[in-house]
Amino acid sequence: MRVTQSMLSNNMLRNLSGSYNKMATLQEQINSGKKITRPSQDPVVAIKGIGYRTDLNKVEQYQRNLGEVNNWLDSSDDALDKVGIALHRVQELVIQASSDTLTPDDRTKIEKEITQIKEQVRDMGNTKVGDKYIFSGTNTNSPLHDGTNFLTPGAAVGVNKDVNIEVYDGVEITVNTKGLDMFQNIDDMIVGLEADLKDPNKSGKDFDKYLTMKNDNEKAVLAARADIGARQNRVEMMENRLGAQEVIVTKQLSNNEDIDYEKVITEMITQESIHQAALSVGAKIIQSTLVDFIR
Repeated sequence: MRVTQSMLSNNMLRNLSGSYNKMATLQEQINSGKKITRPSQDPVVAIKGIGYRTDLNKVEQYQRNLGEVNNWLDSSDDALDKVGIALHRVQELVIQASSDTLTPDDRTKIEKEITQIKEQVRDMGNTKVGDKYIFSGTNTNSPLHDGTNFLTPGAAVGVNKDVNIEVYDGVEITVNTKGLDMFQNIDDMIVGLEADLKDPNKSGKDFDKYLTMKNDNEKAVLAARADIGARQNRVEMMENRLGAQEVIVTKQLSNNEDIDYEKVITEMITQESIHQAALSVGAKIIQSTLVDFIR
């Protein structure tokens, strides 16, 4: 086959164009720090990157969900801690009321404080996280006690149901504490104590039963707090798991997309040398033109 000057020129231009493209790609990688900037450059890398980013987005969402779980559990524990303090104060007042040496005025003072404790406990039963009541089951838009009555399972079907939040694929944590029975029992005890304090016919021993009732209610509160503590421990384990998952997926994403700067810079230098050599050789291969002779 006869090799013409035109063939040599076309081959040189084609090779130089390819060399420019390679240098442009390497330069783009160095500037962006990424192996590709368009899916068309490497569809496999692009598809894997989409998958890794989807996994990262899920991890971030689950971490936000865990933040909401912590809000519910911490708020529930804090509310029940205050209920426990209120019950302790009730015990002190009952012990005082059980003395027959108290005057009617003394009992009136105790009764007024008991009334305030009742309101405080009801307020704790209506604790909210954001705009959601956390002791009302799935009826999160309704207070447990509306100022007159407690929610009833008949009217509020979800009052004894769990509120669950997903914290991992297929993993949910119950964030609420069923408060109806617990708060209602405490309220009934305090209302009864309040009424007996108003009754002048009640003697000191008539108040002894409230110490037993107080102990039973306190056990219920402590059991609820123990359950919350167990769930808080599980949340901590899930946080560790998600943190580890985030690190793993981030590393996989980096390995898939990020360049090795040392390697790419070396390739860039090598390609520049090849390009300069191609220019030098090409200048010798291409014949002089008539213009050159005229000069």
